[in-house]
Amino acid sequence: MTKTIIEPFKIKMVEPLHLTREEDRREILKKAGYNLFLVKAQNILIDLLTDSGTSAMSSEQWAGMMRGDESYAGASSFYKFEEAIRSITGFRYIIPTHQGRAAERILFGTINVKDKFVLNNTHFDTTRANIEYLGGTAVDLPIPEARIPSDEFPFKGNMDVSLLKSFIQEKGRDKISLVMLTITNNSGGGQPVSLQNVKEVSAVCKSSGIPFFLDACRFAENCYLIKEREPGYSSKTVKEIAQELFSYADGCTMSAKKDGLANIGGFLALNDENLAIQEKNLLILTEGFPTYGGLAGRDLEAIAQGLIEVLDEDYLNYRIASIRYLQNGFEKAGIPTVKPPGGHAVYIDSRAFLPHISPEQFPGQALVCELYVKGGIRAVEVGSLMFGKKQSDGKEILPALDLVRLAIPRRVYTQSHIDYVIEIGEEIAKHKEKTRGLKLIYESPFLRHFTAKLEPLF
Repeated sequence: MTKTIIEPFKIKMVEPLHLTREEDRREILKKAGYNLFLVKAQNILIDLLTDSGTSAMSSEQWAGMMRGDESYAGASSFYKFEEAIRSITGFRYIIPTHQGRAAERILFGTINVKDKFVLNNTHFDTTRANIEYLGGTAVDLPIPEARIPSDEFPFKGNMDVSLLKSFIQEKGRDKISLVMLTITNNSGGGQPVSLQNVKEVSAVCKSSGIPFFLDACRFAENCYLIKEREPGYSSKTVKEIAQELFSYADGCTMSAKKDGLANIGGFLALNDENLAIQEKNLLILTEGFPTYGGLAGRDLEAIAQGLIEVLDEDYLNYRIASIRYLQNGFEKAGIPTVKPPGGHAVYIDSRAFLPHISPEQFPGQALVCELYVKGGIRAVEVGSLMFGKKQSDGKEILPALDLVRLAIPRRVYTQSHIDYVIEIGEEIAKHKEKTRGLKLIYESPFLRHFTAKLEPLF
């Protein structure tokens, strides 16, 4: 048997990449306020900003798009979409949305988070923003190992069950709207959650009468890592593991732009009929009729097929191996990363890599800028810029970690592209002491990293 893991697909269509010079990229970055979100895609060579909506779709997905039923109500494409989701999750009510954050907005808008707490292993940015916008408080309860990038614990995405119990006891059940687990734990380094942890969190919620939901946008990658790492699951299929995973929850939100292998779309799924009725009413008000939910029929078809393809274990083996390959390359270059590798991205520990830049000077964003200047690579900061907050006295409240995420789009880049990324990392590592910190000159009240403007410290 060969050691080489090949891409389990062949390329049928190509898209040209636009090459730029380093001096041009310096000027482009300056005009964008040192924020890669504000750089035009045509000026990016390797785009690792996100794995959301950036997948290459299969021939079967494109064929499904041609079959899309664009009827306003009762479209056949919706029933394919519904069946695909129900076969995996088992949930009774499937509500389509145009993407994951719309599902979050509808869930938090109907379950009443105002003046209450929502608990999570680690909230991602849009989830936290939706909760805070509606007057709730998002609280993270990660396990201690999650705060140590070098720790090799296999399930660093887990929630701290002891902290969960203590929080419920201290605040009281009536002050907690719901508990969520993000799988995989994106803000915590793309780390998986074990099924044992899901069971334990579920049991605490059931005994306390608190709804328990999953943020399931990377469920397939999480389930494959359970198969690899958790005792007792190696002989089970990924679909069987997923079915068990969802059976412990009351519902889920999902951005189908990740493990749905689609470019747009999402859904909200649950078992509570009364809550589902409220959510469908809000859906009609803000998204569209419940059998399309802001999506075209062709998009419903693409998601339905994508949910079938994402459970293919040859694909998942290749997917996880490609993440591991990039991480190994960085580690050999002396670039510290979050260990062990997760399912969709490699996360650089920028505080450890750039110790001369203080957290107040955004070391993660500084490294993001270097990756672009040196190689035209777009990554994203997951740290002080994304999650930092200013107090009334102007002092910045900083998160525990400053990470740089290089998210790998599904079925898009080849090994030579990843080798190029590793080479750029090696070049930056040789002269890392020259990397300068940044200062913030503009920020918005919510999700500031999307539109922030910065400038270098000289």
